[in-house]
Amino acid sequence: MQERPITILGIETSCDETAAAVVADGLIIKSSVVASQVKLHEKYGGVVPEIASRAHLEKISQVVAEALEQANVTKDDIDAVAVANQPGLAIALIVGVTAAKTLSFAWEKPLIGIDHLHAHIQSAVLADEDLQLPAVALIVSGGHTSLYDYESPLKPKLLGSTIDDAAGEAFDKVATILKLSYPGGPAIEKTAQNGNPKAIKFPHTMLDKNSLDFSFSGIKTAVLYYCRGQDMKGENKVDSMSPQQIADIAASFQKTVVDVLVKKTKLAAEKIGAKTVLLGGGVAANTLLRTALEQMCNATSRKLLVAPKRYCTDNAVMVASLAYYKFKAGLFADLTLEPKAYSQ
Repeated sequence: MQERPITILGIETSCDETAAAVVADGLIIKSSVVASQVKLHEKYGGVVPEIASRAHLEKISQVVAEALEQANVTKDDIDAVAVANQPGLAIALIVGVTAAKTLSFAWEKPLIGIDHLHAHIQSAVLADEDLQLPAVALIVSGGHTSLYDYESPLKPKLLGSTIDDAAGEAFDKVATILKLSYPGGPAIEKTAQNGNPKAIKFPHTMLDKNSLDFSFSGIKTAVLYYCRGQDMKGENKVDSMSPQQIADIAASFQKTVVDVLVKKTKLAAEKIGAKTVLLGGGVAANTLLRTALEQMCNATSRKLLVAPKRYCTDNAVMVASLAYYKFKAGLFADLTLEPKAYSQ
């Protein structure tokens, strides 16, 4: 008799997406529901924590109910409730954690706490059944830019992370400087399509030659100075720039960020002897980054696994998928589980 698949409800509220999903055996995606808050934060050019938290409160019950309905399951079919409890905006995380703890208690199901960044790594291996290890994982999003030595779903070892602005945050801020729309990543990418990536030489901040940490505040400031002058007292040149000039800035900025991401990833891969490179996170949807990493992997005989674009941004599929492996290992949380702004 065939065993019933382990079916997990995942919940994600780490930033500005209210998400729930039902995944069986870590790979069979039965549902995925995401309520985006982009329109709410658009006029601010970034995520406002209080607004995000309020929107999560309004949407969480509806999103979970829809995920269950879409998967055609009831609470009796659910084996565990998983939730991203770190890292992220604490005021946003608390909504998802409270919802998960409530369901776990009411349904008498095990509770599983998930690291949001580790879940992003999982999104890159969802469709691959022949993962060649060792692997290095690059996670690039609005709040995080990190490199991991990926030994298994339960043992990602942090190799390096951002010391200031994350790549996605830099995209958002540069988009604001250039008076482009929010979110900045897609806006920069679209504008850059018509630009010359070699038009402006922005700084490639690599830190120490062997460092696997990232810093993107320098390039953000360089773009700001380019548009406003070194003393920041000049007029905003963006107002008088042609569309071509704006496109050139966007393309040069994007190319510089991608160059740094790829060089650091290659350095990490060489350091651990990686056979595979994994890519996940919101910025993983960027076409130039995907292409550049693919070229690097082809040149160095490595395999590249990239999260499907629909699972690059925050979602609950990656939470429920990773939770399957914690379920199998008996790594459960209790009702004292707390949201944490940083990974621990």
